[in-house]
Amino acid sequence: MKNVVTTTELRKSFKSKKGVVEAVRGVELHVGEGEIFGFLGPNGAGKTTTLRMLATLLPIESGEAMVAGFDVKKQPHEVRRRVGYVSQAGGGDRLSTGREDLILQGQLYGMSTTDANARADELIDDLDLGEFAGRRVVTYSGGQRRRLDVGLGIMHRPDVLFLDEPTTGLDPQNRANLWELIRQLSGSGTSIFLTTHYLDEADVLSNRLAIMDHGLIVAEGTSRELKQEIAADSVVVSLKSDEGCSGATELLRQESYVSHITTEADHLRLYVDDGVAALPKLLRLLDGNGIGVRTITLSEPTLDDVFLRHTGRSLHKAGMNQRNGDSE
Repeated sequence: MKNVVTTTELRKSFKSKKGVVEAVRGVELHVGEGEIFGFLGPNGAGKTTTLRMLATLLPIESGEAMVAGFDVKKQPHEVRRRVGYVSQAGGGDRLSTGREDLILQGQLYGMSTTDANARADELIDDLDLGEFAGRRVVTYSGGQRRRLDVGLGIMHRPDVLFLDEPTTGLDPQNRANLWELIRQLSGSGTSIFLTTHYLDEADVLSNRLAIMDHGLIVAEGTSRELKQEIAADSVVVSLKSDEGCSGATELLRQESYVSHITTEADHLRLYVDDGVAALPKLLRLLDGNGIGVRTITLSEPTLDDVFLRHTGRSLHKAGMNQRNGDSE
């Protein structure tokens, strides 16, 4: 598979009151033609900074990046002609109509008025924008604005489309519609570079994905490959008393069938070789030592388990913080 995005030792730092912050610390990535590449990580991991450098919106401090066959540092104008970028904030002029925004976007990329109108008609049909394309964007719902944002990003038929948290704030139906659109774009040959906090989104859409934390890539591969690295079942135990967590942790660490254990607020997460066989043993052990169990659940490894194993934190909770208003 031909690579359309390749980075080598990509780095970026920022000055702050506390000193220099290394946002991206030597990232190496490759994204293939027509691939949906998922980019996961908590708030502040460096995902958006990486994406903005690749899209030429931030200067690269050091390292190399090739996008759509061109050097991002040396040939930024050629890169811009061949990429689309959909930011978290969106890009449409809220006082213009959706159709006007699309036509203007096409003209900015050098299309004639006739070609821009034809392409706008095509996207309005493909993205199901017809009912509201003639209205001002300020009147659009969140789902309608997001569909228009994607339309603006692909107006010039880019080789690579960068999507930064594209479904944040959308209802389930609009999320499903956007997922289908992303699959269609990938099927037509467009490479998709997708940052997201939604585990199900990365799991369902991505051909491959990378997990980023503190400016570094800590894991990369297909969703299946990353889950198989854990090779254990996940057991989450919620105790009746938070004070029992430390005692339960020490107790369970001595058991040979427990391969790994972490404490998260009011519950414990264990990794065991055979969850079905381990559950009754766990319950008997905790009950015999006077530790009350509120709930216990068993599941196969998830992407959140993968992230937790590599970083010691839950990606699900990081995503909740992001959706509650934090930003990178």
